[in-house]
Order: sequence, then structure tokens, then C-alpha cells
Amino acid sequence: MRLIVVGFGVVGRSSVKVLVEHQEMLRSRYGLIPKIVGIVDIDGALVNQRGIPPEVALSATDRSKKMEDFKEYFVPDVRLNGLLEELDCEVMIETTPTNLETGQPGLNHLRAAMKNGVDIVTTNKGPLAIAMPALVELADHNKVSLRFSGTVGGGTPMLDLAKRCMDGLKIRSFMGILNGTTNYILSKMDSEGVSFESALEEARTKGYAEADPTYDVDALDPAAKLVIMANWVMGKSLSIKDLSIKGIRDIKIEDIKRAKMEGKAIKLIASCGDKIEVAPLAIPRNHPLNVSGTINALTFDTDLAGEITIVGKGAGGIETASAVLRDLIDIRKTYAHSSMVAMPRILRRA
Repeated sequence: MRLIVVGFGVVGRSSVKVLVEHQEMLRSRYGLIPKIVGIVDIDGALVNQRGIPPEVALSATDRSKKMEDFKEYFVPDVRLNGLLEELDCEVMIETTPTNLETGQPGLNHLRAAMKNGVDIVTTNKGPLAIAMPALVELADHNKVSLRFSGTVGGGTPMLDLAKRCMDGLKIRSFMGILNGTTNYILSKMDSEGVSFESALEEARTKGYAEADPTYDVDALDPAAKLVIMANWVMGKSLSIKDLSIKGIRDIKIEDIKRAKMEGKAIKLIASCGDKIEVAPLAIPRNHPLNVSGTINALTFDTDLAGEITIVGKGAGGIETASAVLRDLIDIRKTYAHSSMVAMPRILRRA
């Protein structure tokens, strides 16, 4: 499988690292032989038609290295459209940063791959939050796969659980904690009685919050994930502009204490049921969604099995790279199935 990686930040580097270090397992267990022919970032690209040598790709994941350090493979100015054609790749792994205002540059990257007949694995929430129905339609039109397990839950397979493990069940609604940063802040306020500002500063110090935490504390990040979940799992046709969104900036320590006295905890909850919204809610302290720290949790309400809850890490480079790996394996299985379907019946019998 010939791959091009677009975006070489934490997730892009982690994905390349996982692909190189687990190549023997992927070959023997799944028949997946990944060959990275291009790695594209803002400063240029590493390119090799025959595949970037694994040792070079692994070395490039070192944060102390720059692309231009690998002179034999470095191309300073590249256009993705031309590169997709030139490298004749099967799959693009798109891991550029999320932009919830325009979806760019990821939105153009996805469209370019689709128009070139290239399957896609993306961890970028922006394009899906803004234009998911149109992108799914475009993928169908161009007969390409669009996989995005890593956009919700990081390495925790929330989307896969809903779509692959609940056959025979009707999901009536779901609700959950889809942002680890805000959960850390609210957990800290609850357990230590500190203010929002103090908890946010500690989250920054520990690397859980960005210098500009807007996407997290104003609930835009979980809102983007909610759009993806609602569209994919519940068959909605939403963009982030359709949601009711309220963050946690206004949560005071008095609110936390009042909830505690009532046997409850305040959590930032994304919900899809009678309402589709993200807002702080006081939930019972014995509720399965009352998880601490940066953990994410999601509860599905089903017609036959009742409530089913999945809990796990919602972010992290290696964790999200594991979702990229799942999606690549899924695409590989699709290729294998298509080959079997195309074989003459008598050969399949044999």
C-alpha cells in the first residue's frame, strides 16, 4: 500500500513511527505492506517514488530533525495535486491541524485526494465539522474510502464501537465527554477546589491545554466531534453551525461546590438526543460518565441492550496514530474483499 502523509506534527510523526516500527506485524497479520512515498509538511516534502527508506522515515520523526536535513529526498516547494498524481499512491493520511472556521488546509487536501481517486485516512476534525455531508457524498461519487476514526476519541474506538459492534441495536441517543482538556480542568476544580483560571494554568503547564485554549474551553472541539458522531452514527446532516454550544469559562467554584452538595459533578457533555448540544451539565457522581482527568467517556442508549459506555484516552500522538492504523487495516481489508468479489466464482470455490 503506497502512502502519502500530509501534515507532520505530533500525529503525523507518530503515525509514521508506528507504521515503520510495526511493519512486520502489519505484513504477517493483515497482509498490509505500507510503503511511504511522500511526507508533506508546511516547509516542503520528503519524496521517493520507490518508497522512503524506513530508517529515513523513522529518523525524520525525531523532533530535532528538519526535512531539509534529508537532502536526498527533500523537495522544498510542492503542490499536493501534482504530488498525488506523480506518486501514484493509494492512500493519503491527512493529519494537518484542525481549523474550525474554514476547515483549511485540510478541506482542500481531502478534495484533492478524492478527485485523484486516492483513499483517505484523516484525523483532522475541521473539514468534517464544516462539510461532512458534502465530503461523504464526494467520496462516494469518486468511489474512494474516507476513514476518520481518529477524529473522535483518539485511540479509543468510539466511532467503530457504534458502527461495527452494535448490529441489531438501535441507538436512540448518546452523550459523553469528548474533550480531555476541559475534563481535566473541571476534575481539578472538583477535587481540589481551585478556580477555573488556576486549573487552566495547570492544564497548560502539563501540556493538556494550548496557549490559546479557545477550541477546548469554549467547547468548539467537542462540538466538532459531536457533529461527526451525530452524522456518522445517527444519520444526521449537520455542520458545527447547527449546534447549541456552551463552554466552561463561566463555571465558578461555587457552581462546583453546589453540585457536590447535591451529589453531582459538573462535566462538559456533548449530547445527541432530543437536543444536539454541548454544555456543562451536573450529572450524578455515580454516573459512568463521571470520569476524572483527561479521560473521555461516551454512553450510548440502545433499544435492546440499554446503556453501553466506552471509556479511554481521547488524545495523544501514539493513541491517535493507533486509530490511523485501524483505518489503514480496514482499507486493506476492503481491498482484499474487492479482489475476492472480482474473482470468478469457480476460483473462489476452489
